[in-house]
Order: sequence, then structure tokens, then C-alpha cells
Amino acid sequence: MDEPRIVIVGAGPAGVRAAEVLVAAGLRPVVVDENQRAGGQVYRQPPAGFVRSKKQLYGFESAKADALHRTFNKLRSYINYLPETLVWNCDGRQLDLLGRGQHQSLPYTHLMLCTGAIDRVLPFPGWLLPGVYTLGAAQVALKAQGCVIGSRIVLAGSGPLLYLLAYQYAKAGADIAAVLDTASFAGKLQATFDLLKQPLALAKGLYFLAWLHCHGVKVVEGVEKIAVKGEQKVETISWHKDGREQTLECDAVASGFGLRSETQLADLAGCAFEFSQLNQQWLPQRDQAGRSSVKGVYLAGDGGGIAGADAAELAGRRAALALLEDLGKTIDVGESRRLDRTLQRIQGFRRGLERAFPTPVEWARECADEEIICRCEEITAGELRHAVNHAGTVEMNRLKALTRVGMGRCQGRVCSAAAAEILACSTGKSLAEIGRLRGQPPIKPMPVAAGAAASPVRETS
Repeated sequence: MDEPRIVIVGAGPAGVRAAEVLVAAGLRPVVVDENQRAGGQVYRQPPAGFVRSKKQLYGFESAKADALHRTFNKLRSYINYLPETLVWNCDGRQLDLLGRGQHQSLPYTHLMLCTGAIDRVLPFPGWLLPGVYTLGAAQVALKAQGCVIGSRIVLAGSGPLLYLLAYQYAKAGADIAAVLDTASFAGKLQATFDLLKQPLALAKGLYFLAWLHCHGVKVVEGVEKIAVKGEQKVETISWHKDGREQTLECDAVASGFGLRSETQLADLAGCAFEFSQLNQQWLPQRDQAGRSSVKGVYLAGDGGGIAGADAAELAGRRAALALLEDLGKTIDVGESRRLDRTLQRIQGFRRGLERAFPTPVEWARECADEEIICRCEEITAGELRHAVNHAGTVEMNRLKALTRVGMGRCQGRVCSAAAAEILACSTGKSLAEIGRLRGQPPIKPMPVAAGAAASPVRETS
């Protein structure tokens, strides 16, 4: 391959803006995306023929969503676009793809990973009942299927998405019975200084909260011990506030405790990782421009660290400029510096969000032994603690080997955060000290028949 073969994984805000920069420089990247249409999660587009307007779908962000969609539509003739295609492995400068039931291999010289994020799942009693969703899944239902998850809905957990989704659902006509936030008002107040570094974003969040209050939506902050009950499906949700238990009838619950970066492809591509105190997660190393530790592999957007859609667009442009520079092309140094300064300022705001919406520190200590942590393999918290107490396990991959946690269909994408919290709490070590689950192909579920037709993949210890 004498000419650069550039592949962008993900057509969300970061991937679209990266493609825009590369096309403007005369290159023709390949853009691979799991979704049917570009936009990512935050600007997810509904199927053709959907009747709700972008203003109804995206609210304040409708102009940004429309701009991103229009940009991508203009790029379609200048890129090789592979929608509805899963990248399930990366090995030897080659990607393994599954698109519409067909397997193919795609070699590259340069790889841009814009893989986005997933909900941080912390199990609670009743979380496996029908009618319990993640916040992200509930948002997908609204945007992509044009429906809500129930007739009387409770949103529980923490993070900015909690209030955004409550606002979006209420605006769509859903009955929001309550918003239960594990973060306290005092913690949010303490984070005000950092949050003021992006006053517009802060103002939007305050507007969502005020709108919910004005429209009679019950908002409870500082809740503990969330539990869902029901015989065959969700019937009630309970929580503790100031030492008192409260119960509410509902038929659907959406929960989430912040977001986690999707890092599996970066791992398989050979990127070095380091623990991020800000994200409370192991993340691939990258410089300010988005270059990873592997030559020719770049990271942009929430897949390299949670920062939001605005930052993802900027990071996509910045990483594309770095790629062009590495190809020996002339770039606008002034733009690079402006992007660096803006992204640095956004990191200050991100620190404020973590202070305002922290992961519940008491969760791992209070999680009951019988609670299922890994739903694929039906591994309980008690089994994880047993591996610590009776086998002396102090490392995540050793825990996986002994208990099979993270060996199921999700490959640890859903359960690893909770399992890590249990292990850290049980050993008295930090999340950084217990390590991380190594990435394994396929990074997401795929049909057995497609896997059998695929080329062999390397074994990873």
C-alpha cells in the first residue's frame, strides 16, 4: 500500500469531523460505523420516514446535530462509508469486520478510533427484571425507535445524562414518576467553580433541572440503596434518603452511573494504557493531539476519555491534523493550538462534572453477596469476594480466570466496572492497583456462523 490507507472507526461527532479534515486535505478515508446512519449516540439519527423533527429530537442541540448530519452527507461522495458494520477485531494492522452478515478484512496504515462510550453499570436489587434499562438504551429507544420504555418511568443513577434524558422523555410526553440522583446537592455546589469554565453547558444543565421542577417532575438528590421489585417485571422502586426508605410505583426504570470509554479496539491495536483518576478507568495513552503509543493509531472523542460531544468534534479535528502532520502534509498550526487550548479548558469542566456526579463510593461495600454482577455468566458479588478471601485474588484477570466474570457475550464491557469496584473494595486496593481486563476478540457479540467464516485471530493471554 503505497498510498495511506486511513480507516476511521465511528461516525459520531469525532469521526465525522476527522473525516472532514482528511477529505479537505485530498484524502479518502474509510469510515466504518455500527449504526445505520451517522451521528453517534448523542446525535443518533432515526430511521428514514421518522416524523419527529430534529428540534424535538435534540432540543438545544438540534442546530449542532443538523450541522453534523449535513457535513457527513456532503462527505459521502469523498469517503468509503461502511454503515451497519461491526469492527470486532484488530490484529496486525488489519481490522476484522462484520457487515450485514458478511465478514471481511480491512488493512490500514493509519487508524482513527472514535469508539465512543457506554453506560457505567452498577447492579442493584432487581436490575435484571424486565423493564430495567440503561440510560443509554432508553435514549436509543426514543431517538431510533420513536418510543419510550414504559408508561410510568423512573430514571435513577447519576451524571448529566440522567437530567438530559429526563428532559427529553418529558418533552416527548412520557410520564416521569421520579428522577433519583445518587449525587448530593452539596457536591454539585462544590464543583461550581470548575463547571463555570463552560458556562453555556452549565446553563443548559440548570435549565433542564428547572424545567423538570416547573413541570412537576419529582427530583430527589442524595439517594442511596436503590432497589427495584416486581414479580415478572418492574412494579416498584425504593430508595433511602436521610435514613428513611421511600417507595414509588412504576413500570420501567432507566439507570446509569456516568459513562465509560469503549477501549477494546485500542487494546487490540496494541496501545499502552494508563489509569485515569478523572475517569476512574484505564484508558489508552495519547498525547494532546490524539496520537496513541502505537505509530499510526489515533484516538478521538469519548473513546479516549469522557468529555462530551462538543469536545469530541474538536478532538476529531485535532487528531486528523496530527495524522496529516505525520504524513508530512502542511497543517494550520494556529488551528492546532486553538484546539489544544479549548480542549484543555473543557478538561477543567470535566473535572467539575466528576466532582458533581461521583461514582457512589459506598456501592461496592453495600452490594449484597447474592447480587449478580456478570449477567452473562451469572456471577455474583459473593463469588467475586470468595475468590479474594479464599484464593487471594488481587488482580482483575486473575479474578476473571477463577470466576469467569467478563467471559460472557459482552466480554466485560458491562460488568467489568462493577467487578473492579468489588475487587478493589474487597482487597483494600485502588482501582489502579488491581489492573484491568485485557481486550479479547470479538469485542461485541456476533453470530457464530460469521465467526466460523472469519479468518483466525491471535490468542491473547
